[in-house]
Amino acid sequence: MKKNINIQSCLVATALSAMLFAASCKKDFLNVPPQGQQPSITFWKTGDDALKGVNAIYANLRSWDNVAFNAIAIESTGSDEADKGSTPTDATFFNLFDQFTVTSTQGSLEGFWNGQYQNINLCNQVLDKIPNISMDESLKNRYLAEAKFVRAYSYFRLVRAYGNVVLRLHLPRDNSEYNLPQSDKATVYAQIEKDLTEAAAVLPQSYPATDLGRATKGAALGMKAKVAMYQKKWADVLALTNQVMTLGYDLFPDYEKGFREANENSVESLFEVQASLIQGNAAASNSQYSQVQGVAGVMGWGFNTPSAELEAAYETGDPRKDATILFRGETTPQGDLVPTSVPNPRYNQKSYVPFNTRISGFNEGAQQNIRVLRFADILLMNAEAANELGNPTQALTSLNRVRKRARGSNPAILPDVTTTDQTALRTAIWKERQVELAMENDRYFDVIRQGRALTVFGPKGWKANKNEVWPIPQTEIDLSGGLLKQNPGY
Repeated sequence: MKKNINIQSCLVATALSAMLFAASCKKDFLNVPPQGQQPSITFWKTGDDALKGVNAIYANLRSWDNVAFNAIAIESTGSDEADKGSTPTDATFFNLFDQFTVTSTQGSLEGFWNGQYQNINLCNQVLDKIPNISMDESLKNRYLAEAKFVRAYSYFRLVRAYGNVVLRLHLPRDNSEYNLPQSDKATVYAQIEKDLTEAAAVLPQSYPATDLGRATKGAALGMKAKVAMYQKKWADVLALTNQVMTLGYDLFPDYEKGFREANENSVESLFEVQASLIQGNAAASNSQYSQVQGVAGVMGWGFNTPSAELEAAYETGDPRKDATILFRGETTPQGDLVPTSVPNPRYNQKSYVPFNTRISGFNEGAQQNIRVLRFADILLMNAEAANELGNPTQALTSLNRVRKRARGSNPAILPDVTTTDQTALRTAIWKERQVELAMENDRYFDVIRQGRALTVFGPKGWKANKNEVWPIPQTEIDLSGGLLKQNPGY
């Protein structure tokens, strides 16, 4: 079912300077507040203000810095599953990430960094301001839990990408809190876990249709499992995924259809970034996730295209290959012909929306949600944790559940994995993650956490003791007066 959150962004002002200036001017009738903006001095008073503040958090998750060029550069381009795409001369900065020659002054580094801290700032506004509002206490607590979930998600993206980052848990309360030093990765991970633990204790398992798409208990527990996986806390991963597996989630029966608009927020979805094409309001229909990855010249710009290596990774007959890769010259299940004249041989089918949905004046595919965490990922995390803890029986059960959905009714393909050898089973689980979660911004960081980056990415230029993280944006170091320290090797 399509989401029903009010996704129109609420512009929450945080500075009072405009109000102070107005008080000193005699011609008060000239001091008309900008349309669509509500000065913060009159905001954070009512339950409706609280709702708008929380909705602003969700709205920002689909911003350019969160889902488009900057996110693709940081979270996808370095992997072996994706190529730059488009034409050779278009947006050539992607090559810097693909070849691991990027330096700290490259703009996407700052863009992605800023996008996450914008999310965090919106979350901190909610966490600082809503407790003082007189409103329904249970609803207040839920809003705070939603903010903690998104803050944790944004910090997870930051710590994977940059390593030691600035930990901001409040709006600045005095001048000493504007310029903060970095916290080490362990401290950042501990705060992420704390936020997710507190969020999971409050968030509901599900919502009525009017609030579908908000963070849930399952989303918080599943994200906490993923955070634990990156720290090799296998007992935690197993316990958390086991808990999520009791909450009513399941694999959507048809892998390809699970990524289409009609099946957003399905039984498989733990969390999605909500997007919608709102007739008459192009500004609110602002997601460019599909646009930048769509078929070049037809329904988008053609960036972040599946690689030949990804195409070769699938077992013979695996239907997930055709559900993930949109090939030049093919006709989609929805009846769209991909012209043979397009510049790239492959496009990301998971971001695909039918060509006839394009509306003049709107971003192509603005209605496409972004899948952040799926139940298939939970099962594969469960399999990996069980295997690492010496329980191959549970590992095989969870792994083969994913493979069974993929093969459907065709017993001739994707047979169950049967090995109980820990090393062989680990390799099989990693392989399954590669093909099941392809083009979902996991592969790059997966390979690094698995300790295989030098082998897999080395031919592209990846170097140990350097490329485990990207450089801290130089602009941030400069603004800090040198308080922020650059990552080694950059």
